[in-house]
Amino acid sequence: MTVSKNEFYISPELYLEGERVSPIKHEYRRGQVYAMTGAKKPHIVISVNLATLLANHLVDTKCLVLNSDIKVRLEEANCYYYPDVAVTCDERDITSTEDFILYPSLIIEVLSPSTAAFNRGEKFADYKTLSSLREYVLVSQSEMKVENFYLNESGIWESQTYDKGNVVHLPSVDFRCDIAEIYRKVPGIK
Repeated sequence: MTVSKNEFYISPELYLEGERVSPIKHEYRRGQVYAMTGAKKPHIVISVNLATLLANHLVDTKCLVLNSDIKVRLEEANCYYYPDVAVTCDERDITSTEDFILYPSLIIEVLSPSTAAFNRGEKFADYKTLSSLREYVLVSQSEMKVENFYLNESGIWESQTYDKGNVVHLPSVDFRCDIAEIYRKVPGIK
């Protein structure tokens, strides 16, 4: 989310109507609309790597792996966000023709300096209002570091941090890979 903020309330319906014709993407949070800035090359490469790895892993399941062109609707929080990668296995999302999903089980955000604090704090709090969400993953674009927040069997959020040499595990989709696969061909990361 960036600093381009409107100072007046916009309804979700008006936001969606405008978003469908806008040449740039905007996120929506409680009546405010925020223009999204373009991502840098490391951000894009990491997102594509993760989407590809997850899509290959889930190819024989009903789950969909979606990139940053799909919005996630958070009804309780009154938000629409564009995560970098989202996975939904819910039939209602899979069969819907809407330009947003409602029931993701996994959301991945690639961090940039301007969004890191918001993604860790308020955005994560908003995402936690989704009853379907089982896992929230934050990926650094400046170093090999993946932070995984996941719901344990008791319904408590726990976290695991992975760095160089680790195997990343995303339990919500039973996915494992060497962290180096996530950072393959990312400029400046070795």
